Amino acid sequence: MEVIILGSGTSQGVPLIACDCPVCTSGDPRNRRTRASIHVVMDGLRIQVDATPEFRLQCVRERIAWIDLFLLTHEHADHITGMDDLRRFCDLLGGSALPVYSTPAGLARVQAIYPYAICERPATKGYAAFRLQPMPSVLELPQGTIHSTLLPHGDAQTLGLVFVERSSGKKFVYYTDCKQVPPAAIALARGADALVLDGLRPKPHPSHLSIDEAVAVAREIGAPRTWLTHLTHLTDHAELAAGLPAGIAPAHDGLRVVLSA
Repeated sequence: MEVIILGSGTSQGVPLIACDCPVCTSGDPRNRRTRASIHVVMDGLRIQVDATPEFRLQCVRERIAWIDLFLLTHEHADHITGMDDLRRFCDLLGGSALPVYSTPAGLARVQAIYPYAICERPATKGYAAFRLQPMPSVLELPQGTIHSTLLPHGDAQTLGLVFVERSSGKKFVYYTDCKQVPPAAIALARGADALVLDGLRPKPHPSHLSIDEAVAVAREIGAPRTWLTHLTHLTDHAELAAGLPAGIAPAHDGLRVVLSA
């Protein structure tokens, strides 16, 4: 299994508009953070999780050339507003609709923003087409399974996702955009080989885990490797990395995590 961190930043991105703080003006490329999303390759199946405003640029940068299915963690703008650029992958699929899985609120928001794309085939070549499906608690695929669990995120709920590859048995957990990780989600994540977890900023936030809260959750889950994502301009990559416990690190755009048997 391979996981590509397409974006590791907050809803505003880093550098922040009209900000000359040390992180926003840093020369360290790891401090240039597009909005948070990932691309997972599981026994050859290519799964895109969320589509940020920079989705097209992320795909070009990381040479993403195929998507088999799309998972939307929740309905917020920084995760959904790049979905129109999925049109290219519908072309590559031969004009077939792309399967899109999400929560009921996520699917409703897709219908509201992209009514022209809710169809079995694109209206014409070069258009998007989405086949909307509610995300089950367990999505069984020939290449493995994707488990989902709901995570509280302010007045929304985010899909926490657990990928288990069939051939290798490797387990990867993606818990972004959450204020808490409930006991059931902790239990589902245990035994993970790698974890990517929301860790917004040093100080508390009403709908995201702070860095200290994320570290506490990471210790409960116990994955040998954890990366914090959805980072703001309040944290410099190198300084944050130096202050985190062993086995926990900040994610950065373009990070590739390979889990092999």
